[in-house]
Amino acid sequence: MHPFNYRNPKSVAEAAAALAEGGDVRLLAGGQSLIAAMKLRLSAPTDLIDLGGIGELTGIRVDGAGITVGAMTRHAEVARSKEVQAKIPALASLAGSIGDRMVRNMGTIGGSLAHNDPVADYPAAVLGLNATVHTNKRNIAADDFFTGMFETALQTGEIIVSVSFPVPRRAAYVKFRNPASRYAIVGVMAAASASGVRVAVTGAASCVFRVGAMEQALAAKWSPDALAGISVPADQLNSDMHASAEYRAHLITVMARRAVEAAK
Repeated sequence: MHPFNYRNPKSVAEAAAALAEGGDVRLLAGGQSLIAAMKLRLSAPTDLIDLGGIGELTGIRVDGAGITVGAMTRHAEVARSKEVQAKIPALASLAGSIGDRMVRNMGTIGGSLAHNDPVADYPAAVLGLNATVHTNKRNIAADDFFTGMFETALQTGEIIVSVSFPVPRRAAYVKFRNPASRYAIVGVMAAASASGVRVAVTGAASCVFRVGAMEQALAAKWSPDALAGISVPADQLNSDMHASAEYRAHLITVMARRAVEAAK
């Protein structure tokens, strides 16, 4: 690991000011990806800004018809939150399926979303539940947030502050996990709300995406049988040592059917 300057701000404003000073600066939200990259010398920031001491970035609260989760809220906190379990059980279940116990107790929702790993679980929740990502500068709709592999709409100087999830009428997240890492080889969030039906897929391609054909079919009839014959072309999907593109295409339909069946 290369040497770096460690910064420990106590407010979002202080963290933003440190970012504005320039240099090769990285925000430390949970460290589950960044610290590993630094140890392997794949990342060598000159300055590391630790968000762990900023109290305003933590916590879960019920806001009207939705739930807002602070960016530095740990996966384990979301999984065991009584409010999340009552309002959006699919979100609590998803958080509880991330990685292992250490990852769930260190990783944060803000860090996961900013990193946007193609096989991460939270992007499927944000896109499938039509959440809004709040930064220190603006609000970003789910459909606009994820832009590519490890890429998001976040601009220089932006810090994720919180994420707001509308409460769906029904939703479920089901994934076919890698047995070692527990990352999603394919994960599907299916949700129905007052604004319509959304089906979000993670793990299968370079970035989380929605399946419009499935959404239309489920809007007409919420049933696993409604997805019969609907598939995603394999040429749009990843192929690697864990699964071929064709296998991932098959899994998307299987996981989607299971998510619809499990949705409450």
